[in-house]
Amino acid sequence: MDIAPFKLERFFVPYEFSARYLLGSSDCETLAIRDLLAYEPDAAEQFLDLRLGYTESQGAPDLRAEIAGLYETIAPEQVLVFAGAGEAIFTFMNAALRAGDHGIVHAPGYQSLYEVARANGCDVSLWMAREDDGWSLDLDWLRDNLRPNTRAVVVNFPHNPTGALMDAATQRALADLLAERGVLLFSDEVYRGLEHDPADQLPAACDLFEGAVSLGVMSKTYGLAGLRIGWLATRDRGLFERLVAFKDYTTICNSAPSEFLSTLALRHRETIVARNLGIIRRNLDALDAFFAAHAEVFDWQRPRAGSTAFPRLWGEASAEAFCIDLVERQGVMLLPSTCFFYGDRHFRLGYGRANLPEALAQFDAYLQSRMLL
Repeated sequence: MDIAPFKLERFFVPYEFSARYLLGSSDCETLAIRDLLAYEPDAAEQFLDLRLGYTESQGAPDLRAEIAGLYETIAPEQVLVFAGAGEAIFTFMNAALRAGDHGIVHAPGYQSLYEVARANGCDVSLWMAREDDGWSLDLDWLRDNLRPNTRAVVVNFPHNPTGALMDAATQRALADLLAERGVLLFSDEVYRGLEHDPADQLPAACDLFEGAVSLGVMSKTYGLAGLRIGWLATRDRGLFERLVAFKDYTTICNSAPSEFLSTLALRHRETIVARNLGIIRRNLDALDAFFAAHAEVFDWQRPRAGSTAFPRLWGEASAEAFCIDLVERQGVMLLPSTCFFYGDRHFRLGYGRANLPEALAQFDAYLQSRMLL
């Protein structure tokens, strides 16, 4: 496979573990192992007694049962657990698509959602969100661009990096269109549960029709990226069997400690998500005030869901140069829109972590210093 470098990850390398403030990260505030084990009185003892042998390739039964509980129509045997969302995406793109197939992918977005398919010889069309309409997707454009060889459509809601959210009627129309055409729907739902108004939460795609696949992960909504646990859920039996078979060539099975801790966390997911939504809502208020104070520098569209936003720079020639200068002079890391192949005027800002007010203070100091230069 001849695959292009993952631009987002390459940008992170010099700064992710050296910058003081990671204001471009997309995950929520994390927890210590001690915090997770404290949720149940006997969890620590069970964890210490855990055997470190091979685990079930499909995922631990208890973990698959907890994941299935996130959905309306999914049984545990319709869940496949991976070492993070990255492996799940890679496996789907290899198991579901073949060279010469056509795919349509929501953009701007996470590079692996289209780059893996391209590297495998697929023709990929980008379904661009409309910035001037709240980063919405045009269903008429999709109808016009479906081809006889279109095998899959990929969407991401809540959306990274913009924080946009499709409305339920459009999602239903999308599902009906693809079901009628026999096209797979791959739905990246790694921020599901972080809707700022819980009434806005969409049904999981895998609950809408048999040919839909939902992607989930412990990293974003739950803030447990270090566990490296993700999953796919689908009722398409043939596709599921191909996913299982392909995983035999990647990780084969998952980490036993990670599966134990993920199962524990999912049993207490309401508590974890409530904590993270509390952080997000406080941080959004701080961001509203920050961007109001700097309206001459930034265009701020308040996101509806998730833990990322995608502000626009008004006067800068290059968002990438701006982000590099900010991190090198002030220790605050943002992610430029060049990492999403969406021009050079936007940046991703993450607001799921508790230290955002401190980071914004440093960001403000940087802007003030630029005014004095």
